[in-house]
Amino acid sequence: MKNIALIIAGGSGQRMHQDIPKQFLNVYDKPVIIYTLEAFQKHPCIDGIVVVCVEGWNEILEAYCRQFGITKLESIVLGGANGQESIRKGIMNVASRHQKEDLILIHDAIRPMVSEEIISDCIRVAGRYGNAISVIQCTSAMLCTEDGETSRSQIARDNLKITQTPQCASVGTLTEIHEEALQRGITNSVATCTLLIELGHELHFSLGSEKNIKLTSVEDLEIFEALLHSRKAEWIK
Repeated sequence: MKNIALIIAGGSGQRMHQDIPKQFLNVYDKPVIIYTLEAFQKHPCIDGIVVVCVEGWNEILEAYCRQFGITKLESIVLGGANGQESIRKGIMNVASRHQKEDLILIHDAIRPMVSEEIISDCIRVAGRYGNAISVIQCTSAMLCTEDGETSRSQIARDNLKITQTPQCASVGTLTEIHEEALQRGITNSVATCTLLIELGHELHFSLGSEKNIKLTSVEDLEIFEALLHSRKAEWIK
């Protein structure tokens, strides 16, 4: 059984308010996406990498992969109209070369701090239970609102998990759920975990981390820079 990383880099990053997609922003002379790819490149259990890339940046990404030694790269696929379509296009690309029982780890390109431990646990849980969703425990008070400005109710945080990526299942399972989603008219589910839920699947949790941040704002980028500085001697060569 092989483990393939499917890196989703199809977004334009408008919330970052930068001139280029946020996954291509340079941090300490290296694009964000390369930090992410290196995490999977270095993991001994990852056999291949496929990237779904925002249109117009695929050739630049190829050049970066050559420059930074991403030798596990199998293919670069152009992104779709939304996240679900981008993921589906990536899955179909992987399915064209791999077996149904092989695992796909779907991961956001803008989560560059994913650790070897998180990747390993995702593979372990998916191999045992059929799927794995990286999560952390919700530790904040969660309030419900109808108008976006006030609240009179809450949700017990002990019953809540915050999802991250990677999110993993077999090639066969992921192909089937995306085909079923199209047949049922589900075209804009926000993540693999939400699509699995919408189609009636039980999800299994794997290890996440507070450090496995998603870079969606300038503040997130500043936190990433600080984390890199604090851990550089430990995991960045």
